[in-house]
Amino acid sequence: MYQLLIKPTFDFLGALFLLVLLSPIFLIVLVVLAVSLKGNPFFTQPRPGKNEVIFKIYKFKTMNDAKDKFGNLLADNQRLTSLGKIIRKLSLDELPQLYNILKGDLSFIGPR
Repeated sequence: MYQLLIKPTFDFLGALFLLVLLSPIFLIVLVVLAVSLKGNPFFTQPRPGKNEVIFKIYKFKTMNDAKDKFGNLLADNQRLTSLGKIIRKLSLDELPQLYNILKGDLSFIGPR
């Protein structure tokens, strides 16, 4: 009963509460990143979830898309922006994962 009803309900309500509470910070980071990166402020990546089902994880983008002369992405330390360093240090890049918790892809603690 705990895993089928209580935990998913706690995760959903907790994520919803935090999303509402942190929405001003979320919006500020969203706008600042959209302006500074001149585009999409979100980073998405396919990841395996429960029972190896692939889901798309959301994070704030902290690196630019700079490429070398051959079209390959530069090393991570070269693409990390100064704003991205601050966002990572404050763990604000993780805020969009609350959406993944609302969807049921992730859980606050433990496997989904």
